[in-house]
Amino acid sequence: MAKVLLLGYDLDQPSFRHRMRSLEPALAAEGWQVRCERFPSGRYGLRTWERRALLRWADVVVLHQIKLSALEARLFGAFSRRRVFDFDDAIYVRKPRRLGEAADDSRWRRSKFIATCRFVDEVAAGNAVLAEAARPGARAVTILPTSIEVARYTPTQAPADAAPVIAWIGSPENLVYLQMIRPALAAVAARHAGLRLRVICSAFPDWPEVRVERVLWSEAGEAGALAGAHIGIMPLSDDQWARGKCAFKLLQYMAAALPCVASPIGANTEAVIDGVTGYHAADLRQWEDRLQALIGSAELRARFGAAGLAHVETHYAMAAYRRRYLAVLTRLAATVAAPGTRRG
Repeated sequence: MAKVLLLGYDLDQPSFRHRMRSLEPALAAEGWQVRCERFPSGRYGLRTWERRALLRWADVVVLHQIKLSALEARLFGAFSRRRVFDFDDAIYVRKPRRLGEAADDSRWRRSKFIATCRFVDEVAAGNAVLAEAARPGARAVTILPTSIEVARYTPTQAPADAAPVIAWIGSPENLVYLQMIRPALAAVAARHAGLRLRVICSAFPDWPEVRVERVLWSEAGEAGALAGAHIGIMPLSDDQWARGKCAFKLLQYMAAALPCVASPIGANTEAVIDGVTGYHAADLRQWEDRLQALIGSAELRARFGAAGLAHVETHYAMAAYRRRYLAVLTRLAATVAAPGTRRG
């Protein structure tokens, strides 16, 4: 019976839940033993030494978003058999502190990223941008887009003739992207009495010119909150950090059959097919025009929403993600049992 250890800094973080926890049912069904364990973000070297028995237990260890220095990687390798580096953010740079600033591309951060890519047997990247960053040092790279359990979501039930509801879902630190398009949202709100911006989060903007509907995020309630909206939005800035994002909120919108408007940055350009499942909007004028077009046509919203649902079911379904990830882990575990193939 093969054993896999899924390591992350925070086991409750959305990224870990969507990419690691989501694998547990499929792995268990195939007879794998699975453990999800926290790995400290500090105490370099010592954190690996203290977990040596845990590392020896597993046939395959998956490091989710965890970067190791070259020195710690050698220690980690002494206690582990096969290793996967999984990430769905541009963790080789630091997120900009303010809009308009460049991402912090420090030599230390980049060197740990490269060292980890070289050290593992396989890199599992969330999108093509991240895969390209990993390729110079990696033995093997597989693109495994963060995917979604479509059945958890209900196609939008918002009345077509009701006052428009524009949805944004995300974490507090990403509200800065919503702030970017505040003027466009204000302009659209001025033309449509009753328009609401439904923010599904744990923090909320206070904009007098836009009616913000505050919906406290919960895993149990997010699908229902989206089912009552008309349009989903995902603005982004154009920097190294944003280009590496995996567009998960767009998948959520499409699973709820919502037409989307998104900045044409990174994975957004693959998730939203411009003019088919939604619109790309590169500047404030386009944001205003695209939102206005969708608000003004229930038929267009329905057509884009249906196309988006079909797109996410075809390309981002959780069942396919699990199947492909399981194939990677199975292939690596098989080499552990083969004579003379154990490394580290």
